[in-house]
Amino acid sequence: MLEPPIVPKRKLPRYGFHNHTEKINGRWAMIGFIALIILELKLGHAVMVW
Repeated sequence: MLEPPIVPKRKLPRYGFHNHTEKINGRWAMIGFIALIILELKLGHAVMVW
């Protein structure tokens, strides 16, 4: 079977759920959560009170 000379490259849309954007969002959420825990430990009391 003959292969086509040009293989089309898929462009990612600029919106919606994608693996790379979900990874970045998850990493920033983890950094923020750890920062909140460190802040609460340094202050000695909870920052967010329910």
